Amino acid sequence: MADNINTNKVNSFRKQKSKDEMKKQLISFALMIGFTIIAFGIVATDAIDKMFVVPLLLILAFVQVAFQFYYFMHMKDKGHELPSMMIYGGIFAALLTIAALSVIVWW
Repeated sequence: MADNINTNKVNSFRKQKSKDEMKKQLISFALMIGFTIIAFGIVATDAIDKMFVVPLLLILAFVQVAFQFYYFMHMKDKGHELPSMMIYGGIFAALLTIAALSVIVWW
């Protein structure tokens, strides 16, 4: 009898955890769609000065990449330390390469 009660509690906990995770993913998906619509609207309507469009689009893109990593690729979960380290190492190498090439071209 005690095993049945514990099993029901575990199943209830798992269902609630799955429900919360799905809720977070749907909210994240809706935000990414919203950011995409905002970016498209900014470019299509020419509502903002051209000098501010590119930085704003880069910020929106960075936020979307963060949502992708943390919610859809589950980088926030335990057990993903090695993939996280590899992705962050790749980002660091890319930024370092861009900086080096920028210095070479600028020099």
